[in-house]
Amino acid sequence: MRGIALIGLPGSGKSTVGRQLARRLQLPFVDVDHAVERRLGCAIRAYFESEGEQSFRDVEESVLDELTLAHAGVLSTGGGAVLRAANRERLRQRTHAIYLRSSPDDLFRRLRHDTKRPLLQVGDPLARLRDLYAQRDPLYRETAHFVIETGRPSVATLVNMIVMQLELAGIVPPR
Repeated sequence: MRGIALIGLPGSGKSTVGRQLARRLQLPFVDVDHAVERRLGCAIRAYFESEGEQSFRDVEESVLDELTLAHAGVLSTGGGAVLRAANRERLRQRTHAIYLRSSPDDLFRRLRHDTKRPLLQVGDPLARLRDLYAQRDPLYRETAHFVIETGRPSVATLVNMIVMQLELAGIVPPR
């Protein structure tokens, strides 16, 4: 079975939903950002600050390439993974990609007190989220097999919505 990959902006719920989805489907779960941090030997934020985004994206691409080939479970990707065409192509061809679509305003409500996301450590994080959305939404849509509107449903409701889509598409057997 091809793996399932969750894509979307920072704070859209990829890790939280991915963990629950994997548990529900009895599949292994890998957070790509955590796998990247293991490879780097430090936090993404520290690496980002010392080595820059390009260098980080190189490592991310390598880790994502390996995981999309070998992992038959659920992956939660970093929000910027779709910036590289190679990543979009691998996610589209090797996984069932699910875009957890969140509006910039919903994301801002969830993330306004978060200090761990390097791209949001700016004077106007809402404007930054709007810029990221404008830039990345078309890339997520190009990559995704399914788009799930996150809005305000609970994690359990989102997991149910995803499982239903996967069942309807014949990707997972009905439970």
